[in-house]
Amino acid sequence: MNIFRGKQERSGDGTVSRRSVLGGLAVLPVLAGIGSAAPALAATAAPNATDDLVRAAERRYNRPLLTPGTRLVLPAGVKAVPVLDYYRGPRLASTESTWPHMTAADGTTVDASIVPESGAPTRVAILSGFQQGWYELVHAAGRADRVTWDAGKFPHLWFYGEFGATTEAPYHKWFYTLALQPLSRNPYSHTSPAR
Repeated sequence: MNIFRGKQERSGDGTVSRRSVLGGLAVLPVLAGIGSAAPALAATAAPNATDDLVRAAERRYNRPLLTPGTRLVLPAGVKAVPVLDYYRGPRLASTESTWPHMTAADGTTVDASIVPESGAPTRVAILSGFQQGWYELVHAAGRADRVTWDAGKFPHLWFYGEFGATTEAPYHKWFYTLALQPLSRNPYSHTSPAR
């Protein structure tokens, strides 16, 4: 398979040049989470009788496409249950709220449909109540990305927003990302860390 597009540049000895190789690599798809990519890409069937967690493909949005003011639009009737202490011992909060309201990591209630400025607290939740599986990310520049899935097979959506407030390694206030992934079931409990 030839990954190069257009004319390949060759050095004086006839081999493909470094510039041509690097340019060719730019056309390859980038996997956001190598550890979770294989299971996510392989998830095409409904959960089996053992109630295994099945994950659909994760979509991760980063700068420069993800900017403050980007909006996440979801179907009506979606509920959000925050995941507490996500980095140390994740567990579900005891209460849910109606989307777009959600409790952030610092305990404040936020409008989770709006991507905040850099330095805002982390937002992690399990979203449920999907009669139709879709979301739309409307970027501040006007572009809109719509993602759909089978809500019968994947009735939950994992919502992870890291907006630069986490100081621990490896984050060091550098990460500004929003990740969304349909799930076959809620992987967290209300009382104990899910490891």
